[in-house]
Amino acid sequence: MDFYLGIDFGTSGVRGVVINHQACTQIEVKYPWANEDVSDLATAWEKALFTVVRQIPEKLRRKIQAMAINGTSSTVLLSDAAGKPVDTPLLYNDARGAVALEQLRKIAPVHHNVLSATSSLAKLLWMMQQPTFSKAKYFLHQADWLGFLLHGHLGISDYHNALKLGYDVEQLKYPEWLQKLQLPIQLPTVLPPGTPIGKLRPEIASEFNFPDNCLVCAGTTDSVAAFLASGAKSPGEAVTSLGSTLVLKLLSSTRVEDARYGIYSHRLGNLWLSGGASNTGGAVLKQFFSQTELERFSSEIDATKASELDYYPLLQPGDRFPINDPHLPPRLTPRPDHPVEFLHGLLESIARIEALGYELLQEMGADKLTRVYTAGGGAANPTWSAIRERHLKITVISSVNREAAYGTALLAMRGLGK
Repeated sequence: MDFYLGIDFGTSGVRGVVINHQACTQIEVKYPWANEDVSDLATAWEKALFTVVRQIPEKLRRKIQAMAINGTSSTVLLSDAAGKPVDTPLLYNDARGAVALEQLRKIAPVHHNVLSATSSLAKLLWMMQQPTFSKAKYFLHQADWLGFLLHGHLGISDYHNALKLGYDVEQLKYPEWLQKLQLPIQLPTVLPPGTPIGKLRPEIASEFNFPDNCLVCAGTTDSVAAFLASGAKSPGEAVTSLGSTLVLKLLSSTRVEDARYGIYSHRLGNLWLSGGASNTGGAVLKQFFSQTELERFSSEIDATKASELDYYPLLQPGDRFPINDPHLPPRLTPRPDHPVEFLHGLLESIARIEALGYELLQEMGADKLTRVYTAGGGAANPTWSAIRERHLKITVISSVNREAAYGTALLAMRGLGK
């Protein structure tokens, strides 16, 4: 029997899922982020990648025909000609690219998705001003570089990750306005997600007992992978990823783009996956509560009653969607003495932000919302689901598969035409 591996580099850790040719999960493995050295993120990523691979039983590894990796959108780095990072990668929510927005507004189309402080292109323009840039040969997304560690080919990306670099996902090419910049760096060659790139490096295949002909496929972003895993497939169906952050994806027959609100659309066959990502989410909850407390206090909340607390839960200033403001201040007061009341206010406020996001997508022309699937750790919280259902006024259900790694495994399998 043939197997397929998907690896998810998310905000809370790394997960791997192996599926068979019938798309049934064989094993799930994980590597949670602990106290990673942020000054050497690339080394931490490499360690996590191979730790996850090693956790897969050898009897499964021997029959894996293809694999793919997803990474967080707009997490990027520069490498030299040998693939070695020349500086610390910039994470998805790093807003240092704000200094390049004035320059970008002069060349990019109005309201384009690169006109965000956290876009890949804004980050690249900031990187170009740093002293380490002189050593760089390639600009890569997280999934691109991790894929390189497996297949050995530098400078290859997928059109989900390349979207916020300015790649035209309708015409499937870099647009003229971007080419006119004549950037002094090798931009990735962009392939459809799931496209086989090459065989696994022989030394890796040998060390981990993979088949010699095991293929590594072009990857995707973590939120698109979560959508692929969900079971959603009709226009109007959406997936909310409740992980460290809050990510909305609404399947639509219409492409919606507007940088003023942090809205962008991924290509998904002949349809569009319209959405945005907010910095609110589970990371804020974990700042105040342990997992045990979250479960216990949630069970004491009456989800049928609205909390009167009006928060905008953020760990630090700045959000991307549905309010795109790098200076938006967190709002976490007043804080009641009782922790159940405080948690109720946080869950209610995140649900409000989610509802606002879907309202905005529909106002911008996306298909009418009919159903929301939920992925990520927050999907396991029934109280939160009930609060969200009250705000969204439609059915909220758990994704068929909550792990983004499952969606990436499907991508690898479909990339081989299975």
